[in-house]
Amino acid sequence: MSTTTTELRRFLTITGQRFDNGQSAPEMFSPAVDAAWHELLGTPAYAALCQETAGQPIGHTANNGHGPISWVAAYEETYGPLPDIWFTGTDGNVDQDTLVRYRETGTVVAEWDCSPTGGDGDDDVAPDQPETARR
Repeated sequence: MSTTTTELRRFLTITGQRFDNGQSAPEMFSPAVDAAWHELLGTPAYAALCQETAGQPIGHTANNGHGPISWVAAYEETYGPLPDIWFTGTDGNVDQDTLVRYRETGTVVAEWDCSPTGGDGDDDVAPDQPETARR
C-alpha cells in the first residue's frame, strides 16, 4: 500500500470519528493525499474503503479555506506526528516552510480546496466548517 493511500485511510478514519462526534469536516490540505483521494472517488474500492475506515459513505466537496488544520491533534493521538507526505505537492516537492513550522510548533496552518462530506457529496449531511475557517 502506498504512503498516500495509507494516509488517505487515516484521514477517512478521522473523518468518520469527527462526523460521529458532530464535529466539522476535516480539512484536506495535502495535494499528494488529495490526488490519491481523487483517484479512488466513485469506485467500488472507495465505497468499501469508506465503510471500512469511516463506517459510512464519505463524499467530497469543494471547500476553499485557509487557517489552522483542526484535526492534527486527533491524528497525532492515534498515529503519531504527521509524515512528510502531508506537506507534499503533487509534483513531489515538500513545502519545507510549513513542515518546519509544524515540527517546531505542532500546528499546521495551510490552505485547502476540498473536504469530505457525509454520504455521496451531500453538503447538508456533514457538519459545516466554521465561518472563521472559510476564505
